[in-house]
Amino acid sequence: MTLNILFLTITISKRKISTQEAAHQEMVEKLYEQNKDRQISMYRMM
Repeated sequence: MTLNILFLTITISKRKISTQEAAHQEMVEKLYEQNKDRQISMYRMM
């Protein structure tokens, strides 16, 4: 009888972002919200 056991360890760590990346992400979210609002207002006009 053969018993094969595989042990696997996964480590998850929080990624630290730079201030430049944070500013870019904030700008992307802001533009996304503006486009979403524009789409909603165009839909209401129809």
